[in-house]
Amino acid sequence: MSNVFVFDHPLIQHKISLLRDKNTSSKEFRELASEISMLMGYEVTRDIPLKEVEIETPMGIAKAKIVSGKKLAFVPILRAGLGMVDGMLKLVPMARVGHIGLYRDHETLEPVEYYCKLPDDIANRDVVVLDPMLATGGSAVDAVKFLKNHGAKNIKFVCLIASKQGVKRLTEVHPDVSIYCAAIDEHLNDIGYIVPGLGDAGDRLFGTK
Repeated sequence: MSNVFVFDHPLIQHKISLLRDKNTSSKEFRELASEISMLMGYEVTRDIPLKEVEIETPMGIAKAKIVSGKKLAFVPILRAGLGMVDGMLKLVPMARVGHIGLYRDHETLEPVEYYCKLPDDIANRDVVVLDPMLATGGSAVDAVKFLKNHGAKNIKFVCLIASKQGVKRLTEVHPDVSIYCAAIDEHLNDIGYIVPGLGDAGDRLFGTK
């Protein structure tokens, strides 16, 4: 699929392997998630427009390029998406951050919204949705729908690990949304977790069960 990007950079693949390890501590897990997010951010922001300016160096005048002022917003899906925000903000500290709170109903496996707080000018920003796992795709589909309802037009979805089912569902419902991930795993188990995946990203980030 032309709008699905799987990162094959050696550093990302190495860190994803460490992230999957069940023996990785919460502290290490948080650090790795942030580092991977920052590395992924280089490609996610590749299409930010530039403008040419003149800079006075100690040796003279240089024609150089700077970001042209395109506005970005990072929107983590709570709670696990919080683990990806710091890495992205290290690259783009001027970006705004919104939050969408969803939890998965363990009976239906469908997402339920409990919180949504977005920048007032979200309709004028390029939006990057952050969630470590794209499992059933339900949360991603609903988060993108909320954003579109608030006027957002250019939306990207960034995760660490996706399932084939999640990718299929998100691309079918929102074909205009590009997906960025470090791995696409084979399947989901009977309670909607990615296999082999890395377990519950939120629990591993925050040390909960």
